[in-house]
Amino acid sequence: MPVFAVDKPLGLTSHDVVGRVRRLRGTRRVGHTGTLDPLATGVLVVCVEDSTKVVQFMERDSKDYLAWISLGASTPTLDAEGPVEVQEPVEVPDPAAVREALAGFLGDIQQVPPQYSAIQVGGVRAYDVARRGGTLDLPARPVTIHRLDLLDVSPSLAQSPQRVSRGEDGWGPDSAGRPVPLPPALGEFPTLLVRASVGSGTYLRSLARDLGAALGVPAHLSGLLRTRAGAYDLADCLDLDAVAQAQGHADLSALPFAQVDVPAEVAAELRQGKRPRRAEAGRLTITHGGALVAVVDGDGEAWKVVRAWV
Repeated sequence: MPVFAVDKPLGLTSHDVVGRVRRLRGTRRVGHTGTLDPLATGVLVVCVEDSTKVVQFMERDSKDYLAWISLGASTPTLDAEGPVEVQEPVEVPDPAAVREALAGFLGDIQQVPPQYSAIQVGGVRAYDVARRGGTLDLPARPVTIHRLDLLDVSPSLAQSPQRVSRGEDGWGPDSAGRPVPLPPALGEFPTLLVRASVGSGTYLRSLARDLGAALGVPAHLSGLLRTRAGAYDLADCLDLDAVAQAQGHADLSALPFAQVDVPAEVAAELRQGKRPRRAEAGRLTITHGGALVAVVDGDGEAWKVVRAWV
């Protein structure tokens, strides 16, 4: 069964998208591989029926974003959901100062998740506590930020680029490109447009908060577009309602591991949970005649089945 790369509409939760796909495809077996907040848009990978078996291998995929970060106001949710919590007058920043601050977040860093997030502490989700007016002690977590490019500095969100296209360096502003649906602005605040490539578990809302702190001002994420999730690019995405009739992608396209095609007898052993002796090491996607057989871990001597397809 297929894997779909969906262009998530503004205002829907990832759970809303899953519910819509269940109705469109007539099945309860639907999962997704990386939550997008309601005010974010772009690539959401959805797996249907047997393709839900690949979700566990895609959740740690790296992702690319275009992030609009407004300076001069912070919110409890760290994004444009609001309301404004702290507000200060802020001048349009010097791009060189912004680039210097962004450089401090590259690589392996520690990041504190937002209070309005699905992080659990003691079996309690942070957003449940936050909605009741409380807070949880959320320790910083290791995340990896591969790339941060400052693409634009504008006096307000309304004056910031809101059309984009894909170029050699990734997605960026293009006055003739596709429009980006952004949430209503919370005010007239200087706004940065940043292209980000990050590892799994990275919160762009937290990055907006922390970038503001590095610049000495309150800040919030005023818009977010995910342009890539793993192997799937925004250019390849379907409109949500198109999922009803679309063919989708094969499971194989979703697995980011090196592929090894094996004879029928080895495929049979793997499907029986056996550990054939093979020299290939690392996590591998195993096929027979082009059909998916298993994902295995190899230690240089034998393969251990992580998941098999019958």
